[in-house]
Amino acid sequence: MADTPRNATPGFDAAVAGRRAECDGGGPVLGTRYASRQEFAGTITGEYVDHGDPAWRWYLMTDLTLKPDGYPDDTVWCEKNSIFFADEDDT
Repeated sequence: MADTPRNATPGFDAAVAGRRAECDGGGPVLGTRYASRQEFAGTITGEYVDHGDPAWRWYLMTDLTLKPDGYPDDTVWCEKNSIFFADEDDT
């Protein structure tokens, strides 16, 4: 699996593969001791990793159309509860 973090159980979820989504989270502000909110938009590949017990699931997002200024990568791991699918109705 692409960029699979260590100590993780990988898997694949066909139900989310290829879906457009947004995710948000936090990350370090370069040159400081602080973190800030970060937003991403792209395509969920279906690849995931589970960490811990109980498992904490992270999905791989590619084809990023939105990412923070200066974010160097073309992919990001998004925590399951921070993902918002473009094809889901909020009502």
